[in-house]
Amino acid sequence: MKVTPTDLPEILIVEPDVHRDDRGFFFETWHAEKYAELGLDASFVQDNHSRSSRDTLRGLHAQRVHPQGKLVRVSEGEIYDVAVDIRAGSPTFGQHVGVVLSADNFRQLWIPVGFAHGFCVMSDHADLQYRCTDVYDASAEITIAWDDPALAIQWPVEKPLLSAKDATAEILAHFAPAQLPTYEM
Repeated sequence: MKVTPTDLPEILIVEPDVHRDDRGFFFETWHAEKYAELGLDASFVQDNHSRSSRDTLRGLHAQRVHPQGKLVRVSEGEIYDVAVDIRAGSPTFGQHVGVVLSADNFRQLWIPVGFAHGFCVMSDHADLQYRCTDVYDASAEITIAWDDPALAIQWPVEKPLLSAKDATAEILAHFAPAQLPTYEM
């Protein structure tokens, strides 16, 4: 298994060892001890699976209460996955990382607490599976505009399919520091 820090070093790209033969493939999507040895020591309490069609864009989402770290992977299709640092006081506040995750590349993306998450679908459809370090709490959700000009995310979609919540989200600058996660060294 290979773990690579991104431009935001807390966000990690995990490339598991994939064992292939004529019958197909096998790989471990999570092994607590092995991942901890490589710097990803997390306790997961909730697993999620979503399916979305081409050009769907979900995000950018985080939670004030019960903030979630997420280990994201795609089991079918291809997405452009984005994590944005929204930690008040962080030296990388407002910066983002974007990574292509697909069923073909087997990559996983570790998004720690304090980062907003979003993705768009680049294939006909995509199945996204992610493990979370805390439970989902809709009443604590922060939704940041996917097209916030200050974030300058280059989404690979011209006319995304959005939920009503995502279509009316606020830009990051409209959130007071007290509404956001706090950076801790």
